[in-house]
Amino acid sequence: MRQIPAAKFKEQCLALLDEVDPDGIVITKRGKPVAKLIPVGTDCGSLIGSLRGKLKIKGDIMSTRVRWRAES
Repeated sequence: MRQIPAAKFKEQCLALLDEVDPDGIVITKRGKPVAKLIPVGTDCGSLIGSLRGKLKIKGDIMSTRVRWRAES
């Protein structure tokens, strides 16, 4: 993954927006990562509902199956 100092990012921001790859660019300040620039994905909407009919819920999904007393 490509890393770039914040000062250099500031200078080259518009050019970097044109060449950002799917892995993204990590922006650093004093050598420590502070932000990540990633491209906007267009296929994220297809994930909504993609598992419908493929999963089966067994039992009570709201239960931890651990008995407990609130007063103890």
